[in-house]
Amino acid sequence: MDIEHLAMLAKLNLSDEEKALFAKQVGSVIDYIGKLNELDTSQVEPTAHVLPIKNVFREDNIQDSLPRDKAMHNAPRKDENYYRVPKVIE
Repeated sequence: MDIEHLAMLAKLNLSDEEKALFAKQVGSVIDYIGKLNELDTSQVEPTAHVLPIKNVFREDNIQDSLPRDKAMHNAPRKDENYYRVPKVIE
């Protein structure tokens, strides 16, 4: 694997020392993957998730919304019935 190519894809400027370090680290990861391939997984059922996935649905019931005075109660700054927030666009 070409570390310079990976660095270019990741838009990283690496020194020669960093390239050598990352080459060693990537090599270690690839070696570890090779060790994992040595495991006998013939009795392991393929799965995408460890835990069972199920959708939990609730009834979509109409409810009263929070009263405006309660919604505004903890507002650090307010202007009549509106939250005041700092300007973020110059």
